Formats: sequence, C-alpha cells, structure tokens
Amino acid sequence: MLDRSVPYFNVIMKRRPGRPIPECPLPAGYALTRFSPGSESRWAEIEASVGEFERAEEAIRYFRQTYMPMPDELGKRLLFVENERGEAVGTIMCWWDCTAGRRDPSIHWFAVKREHQGKGLGKALVAACLREMIRLEGDRDMYLHTQTWSYKAVRLYNRFGFEIMRDETFGSYANDYDRAMPILDALLKQEGE
Repeated sequence: MLDRSVPYFNVIMKRRPGRPIPECPLPAGYALTRFSPGSESRWAEIEASVGEFERAEEAIRYFRQTYMPMPDELGKRLLFVENERGEAVGTIMCWWDCTAGRRDPSIHWFAVKREHQGKGLGKALVAACLREMIRLEGDRDMYLHTQTWSYKAVRLYNRFGFEIMRDETFGSYANDYDRAMPILDALLKQEGE
C-alpha cells in the first residue's frame, strides 16, 4: 500500500551483480504463475487495490498501451502469485528501461494485495524476479524506481541488495535523493522501532 500521507519524492535503487539472492519460498497454498493473454485484468486489479491507479480500468488502459505491444516479453517477464483459489494476489515485472542507448534491467510494478501482505509473498516475488532477470539479462546492474510513498518496500529491496543511489538514475526517472532521504530515514527508523 502506498502511504500518501508523506510527501512524494522519487527514489532510485540499484543492485550490483554478484549479490546473493535469499531463498524465499512461497508459503503453502500459493503458487507462482506467468502472464497469459487476458491476465492484464488481474494485473490491473492488483495495482488498483494498492493505490497505484484509482480504478482497474485506468490500469488496464495503461497496461495495454505500455506493455501489450510486447506479448512475448510479457509471457517471460510478468509474474503473479496466486492463492489456492487461483486468484492473483501479487505481481512483479522483470522488465527493462533504456538509458542513453543502454538497456537496463529493472523491476516494474511490484505489488501484493493488502490482505495478503505480511506472508512472505513480496519476498518470494522479488527473489523470483531477480532470478528471472539474471536468466534473461545476465547478472549485471539492475535498477528500480520507487518513491517515498513506498518506504516499506525500500526496506525489502535493501534485503535483496538494492542500494539507494545519490546521483545515478536510469530510464527517464528523476532522482530526488536530497529531498527523499530525510523522509525515508525518519520513516524507516520509526518502522524499525
């Protein structure tokens, strides 16, 4: 869930090659699946449920415009976690962004529905995504864009070797390090207590 009570600033994180990926199995009753045609509605429902979009219809429009032109890539790169009833309750994209002619592996759109958070699904999704990205792109620098609203995810990303970048960025993302860090430091310290 996004915490919109805090000011919004962009945060850029990078994972250098060679970092170990912790073993994070899914709990009983959950399974990892991949995108198949029609799954965009499942993705949209998850993303809307965590506040990334106001409505699932808006998310579907964005998804179709941004990702559907590459259906073969979606089948390799968009992961879901399903519960025992086959409902998609979490998602992550093992995607990329282009930076000055360079293709940078990057995590896009990581989310777990609120009622399924705290069960280890997020850890399992990030671990699976990193393994898939290494398989697809090689073990090299990987990036992600997040924001102060997602400060709880920053701690999770740290556990997987992602570090907050002071000056560096990728794709077309802004890096608001100087404005984001005082907020993140205060929130993460408070969360640790």
